[in-house]
Amino acid sequence: MELLDKNGLTEEQFLSTYRADRYPRPSMTADIVLLSPEEPAPKVLLIRRGGHPCLGCWALPGGFANPHESVDEAARRELAEETHVEGLPLRQLMLCSAPGRDPRGWTISQVYLSVADRSKLAVRADDDAAAAAWFAAEYRLEGDRAVLTLSNGQIHMEALLRVNRAETACGTVYDLSVLETGGIAFDHAAMILRGLLEMDAIGK
Repeated sequence: MELLDKNGLTEEQFLSTYRADRYPRPSMTADIVLLSPEEPAPKVLLIRRGGHPCLGCWALPGGFANPHESVDEAARRELAEETHVEGLPLRQLMLCSAPGRDPRGWTISQVYLSVADRSKLAVRADDDAAAAAWFAAEYRLEGDRAVLTLSNGQIHMEALLRVNRAETACGTVYDLSVLETGGIAFDHAAMILRGLLEMDAIGK
């Protein structure tokens, strides 16, 4: 016997009248924090955006997930399309869903972390990326603030972030928000800082 809901409908009947367009839905993106562990500072791979919004700003590789693919698949595809980097393991790092984080509208991003030796990667900008480059990534914590510095000898960017940290039974939980972008697109400074914190934790 089929189960009926409070309106006396079977699941098939319910789905036949369900209108998904009545409910607002977010866009889903994937962004990738790719770090190369080096001394004195690890390097992070960034791309220069070739289109609006944040035209000309430096950002993490990434982009929109298509309806026919998982977000994991979208992350691998976008990394390959924008930088020609393929075959790296990608680990889910954080989910960014703050209202207003993307001027194009309601957009949620699943952020991935990958750690690899950049000397073994043949990076080449393509697709939406006007350029690709490695930046030395450093941060310093000052109470509930963090300063993230990215530089590559020619370009220097410095972002200011708020850091809330809590130790839980499931491990350390971070709530990061960008106060000053320093020229880094969207909220990608928070993503990069979270990747650096995670890499430091793994190394301990």
